[in-house]
Amino acid sequence: MRILVMAAAVLALTAASAQAQMGGGRRQSNEAGAKADNKPKVDEKAYKAALERIPEPKEKYDPWSGARPSEPAKKSK
Repeated sequence: MRILVMAAAVLALTAASAQAQMGGGRRQSNEAGAKADNKPKVDEKAYKAALERIPEPKEKYDPWSGARPSEPAKKSK
């Protein structure tokens, strides 16, 4: 009898965790579809014009400049 109770408990815990991984809740697809349509449309001409206004950097940016020396170390013989 003890083995049967333990097996039922393990089965119940396994089923509960599987349900939690799969979502388990009801999903309302009608509201999700309506909210997606309310996003503003991106104007391609305005986007490209904004990209053109970004100035080009004069020097190349090196994010690792503080982590390594700027010039490689020369090996001595």
